[in-house]
Amino acid sequence: MAEKQSVVVIGGGPAGLTAAWELVKDGGDQHYDVTVLEATKAFGGISRTVRHNGNRMDIGGHRFFSKDDRIMDWWKEVLPLQGAPSYDDRKLGRHHDLEPGGPDPEKTDRVMLKRHRVSRIYWNRHFLDYPIALSPALFKALGFRITMEAGFSYLKSMFHKLPEDNLENFYINRFGRKLYSMFFEGYTEKLWGRHPREISADWGAQRVKGLSIISVLKNAFQKMMPKKRDSHEIETSLIEEFWYPKFGPGQLWETVEKRNVDHGVHVITDARVVEFDQEGGRISAVVYEKPDGERVTLKADQFISSMPIKDLVNAIDAGSDGAPKDMVHVANGLPYRDFVTVGLLIKHLRIRNTTDIPTLGQPPIVPDCWIYVQDPGYKMGRFQIFNNWSPYMVRKPDDTVWIGLEYFCEEGDSFWNMSDEEATKFAIKELTRMGVIGGAGDVMDSHRERVRKAYPAYFDTYAQMPELIEWLDSFGNLYCVGRNGQHHYNNQDHSMATSMEAVKNIRTGRTAKTNVWNVNTEKSYHEQK
Repeated sequence: MAEKQSVVVIGGGPAGLTAAWELVKDGGDQHYDVTVLEATKAFGGISRTVRHNGNRMDIGGHRFFSKDDRIMDWWKEVLPLQGAPSYDDRKLGRHHDLEPGGPDPEKTDRVMLKRHRVSRIYWNRHFLDYPIALSPALFKALGFRITMEAGFSYLKSMFHKLPEDNLENFYINRFGRKLYSMFFEGYTEKLWGRHPREISADWGAQRVKGLSIISVLKNAFQKMMPKKRDSHEIETSLIEEFWYPKFGPGQLWETVEKRNVDHGVHVITDARVVEFDQEGGRISAVVYEKPDGERVTLKADQFISSMPIKDLVNAIDAGSDGAPKDMVHVANGLPYRDFVTVGLLIKHLRIRNTTDIPTLGQPPIVPDCWIYVQDPGYKMGRFQIFNNWSPYMVRKPDDTVWIGLEYFCEEGDSFWNMSDEEATKFAIKELTRMGVIGGAGDVMDSHRERVRKAYPAYFDTYAQMPELIEWLDSFGNLYCVGRNGQHHYNNQDHSMATSMEAVKNIRTGRTAKTNVWNVNTEKSYHEQK
């Protein structure tokens, strides 16, 4: 290659930073001049880590597990894997290098911890195993009548399949109408703000794919067998071990950003992309706006975008030649679900550890990474216990419990517009009513974090996505990657894979982009959110 190709990467999340690194690693910096435009000051997108008074929040909870070996190797190369932190490590105070504002990335241990995944469901004042286990505790919680109803309902679903033209029928076909009404109907509506019958079955096909009563029973039986199973054979929702960066997911992406800079990548923060220019059927330049309103134009040979498709199309429409009005209509109709996390620092939890899994430190806590709130009487969707993701996420893990309560909403609605104080009071009230804490007196500190466009949704104009994809692909030098970049509910490993495929196309000159869009269309991968 005689001259360097210039590449603009839009977004500093997993997809964007992966694309940049794939271009410049192994001598690629001699062939590509790469610029990353990030609209905020933080890296990692929804996979970032938020710091508050020495404690850290993982937005949404991120298990580092993939069935794609190249992703696992990629992560391990960035942050080597070590065993779980021992109680002695914590008593020696090695976690106390967490100063307010977070540690200096150069001074922290760059490692991945191996974690044991524990999660449960809160339903009707009971904590049930997730995935559901056929245990005495489950039958006691459900009672004889409901257990029989659920069993016969499931048997009916095995022989009488409904047309899978919406998400409701998708779930009923796999779990029966009774279990669907108990554990899926209300939670799905809470998550998306729409009843499941209004949502495309594509969402279920992507998020729970191979998960069903049969797969849960099969997994429970195989767990009792002495032979160790390969992780590729297990449904992702049933995976029990995963990796986790010592200081949260943001640590990994901050490390990748620094590596990019060290290899000559130009990283520009507070750069909000507002316009694309076209020339000869290709993208010729991108315009970004600084916080002071100044606009800067960058010309490039290739463009990799992880910005939301809605914003991308409107930015193309704002540039030279504009965009077809029917494509703008489709893009503007793509729905998103926004997200609020309320972090609470608790003296101690009022729920007991009834599992056989020991926990470290004082006060004793339950071992869950997160607990799904399937009970329709609560707005909360889930709460995380950050101590169990990594004790290094908590400033004083032996004395306090740091939890994150997750709420699904829409930007501008009544919950989104609550003040920090109002949202905190609401969260404390729900957690108190659940019996998890005793009241506001148990809360020592709090932090509210709002996340726009956290979840791309599969309704409204989503059915017209193939038309929009065809038009976007007509720009030979524009690649859409990542969760929002493809309006596809990807986990971070899938977002990374889309960028790897895009870079492969740039390197080889491949023009068809089906390999980029087809990431995460295989059967049996995701977990229910």
